[in-house]
Amino acid sequence: MAVSDAQARASKKYDTKHPEQARQRKAKSAARSFIRNRATLDDLKELEELINERRSSLK
Repeated sequence: MAVSDAQARASKKYDTKHPEQARQRKAKSAARSFIRNRATLDDLKELEELINERRSSLK
């Protein structure tokens, strides 16, 4: 999907002004891509355990 030059500039400007949000968005995208395209059953089991631990620590 192509984006206009104006949209690309606006996105880059936003990412420059909001670096933490940009890092989080990129990490989230990478995690989703890994889960959808590359994760094995063992990877998914490990990730489930990590997610459950993280959930517990946030409560």
